[in-house]
Amino acid sequence: MTAPCSVLVVGESLAGTTAARHLRSLGHTGPVTIIGAEEHGAYSRPPLSKAFLKNPAADHAPGPVLDGLGIDVIRSAAVGADIRRRVVTTADGRQVGYDALIVATGADARRLAVPGQRGELVLRTLDDARLLRARLVDAGSAIVVGAGFLGMEVASACAARGIPVTVVDVDPPLERILGGHLSAAITARASAYGIHFVQATGFAALIGDPVNGVALPDGTELTADLVVSCAGEVPCVDWLAGTGLTDRLGVGIDDACATTVPGVFAAGDVTYLRGDGTRPDRRAPFWSNAVAQGRTAAASALGLPPDGPSQDDYLWTEVADLAVKVVGRLPLIGEPTTLQGSVAEGRALLTWTHADGTATVVAYGLRKSVTALRDLAITSTRRPGSAEPANNVTCRK
Repeated sequence: MTAPCSVLVVGESLAGTTAARHLRSLGHTGPVTIIGAEEHGAYSRPPLSKAFLKNPAADHAPGPVLDGLGIDVIRSAAVGADIRRRVVTTADGRQVGYDALIVATGADARRLAVPGQRGELVLRTLDDARLLRARLVDAGSAIVVGAGFLGMEVASACAARGIPVTVVDVDPPLERILGGHLSAAITARASAYGIHFVQATGFAALIGDPVNGVALPDGTELTADLVVSCAGEVPCVDWLAGTGLTDRLGVGIDDACATTVPGVFAAGDVTYLRGDGTRPDRRAPFWSNAVAQGRTAAASALGLPPDGPSQDDYLWTEVADLAVKVVGRLPLIGEPTTLQGSVAEGRALLTWTHADGTATVVAYGLRKSVTALRDLAITSTRRPGSAEPANNVTCRK
């Protein structure tokens, strides 16, 4: 057995902290260091757009605890990496060496403002959530650009406070992900909840300085007290410039969370799963995926087989006080089979069967445990398991 080696995790994200904790649970006794740019330390992001916006008393979103694990944390952003020398440089001038590197820097909010335009609101960090919640106190109207999960959750928080809110997007709410059947039902419920929708013919542009509205391609201008951009995310990869690890989708990984560079692994929102001829490249920036990939990256860095799949197709959202849980592959296409209840009544258990025999299960306003949904999603044709780690690993416990 080789001597314990050093593992460097860049990113104090959910994926990064999960990887660090799992290194210890796998028996790794060598040095583990996390480089994190977030001054608040690790915290959970999903609550920021849900309970946090609605609860004035909430001041933090607890994250994974690293106490007692012997993990060094450096709170200074990574600004460069030399993969030949196996060294990462931080903003405060430190050079941190490693034997194995796990990239887990996550993603930033995609911004729509032009350079120099002030006042754009986004929701990605704890500070973003605090600022937005403070602005909601006095807002008389709101515009949300983007009708994805985040946009619909922000709009729901506005409507819950009685703030007239308009959601602008080129597609109906959540249609690109959940399909037309659920999109129509969610749109109807959200409309009754007080959320107004505008379907644009192209991308909206922010207007005002500071921002006070949006301009649509047809010349229409909409104004509001606050405008929130919920237009997706941008992987945090600038610090990896020149390494050959990144492209427009982020850091590409395989089923073992290995990159194309020996000794370098990646997990979480910074990644995409590389296509293999039978599947396309795929980004899946969801909470459950970050956890699964963090665990897989840790095992692979130690040269061990993963103890579970590196992809976890589970997500949940809350729109207009209605919870939606999804287990299985997305997007959803066509009509579902209804196993229980009805969408019209706001309580239903639905399944979609895919061409390969796998199924996606959705609990729509219905209380169902994730375990129960996972059991329902298992079909006669099971998904392949995770691949064995690549032969370029550099650590063993």
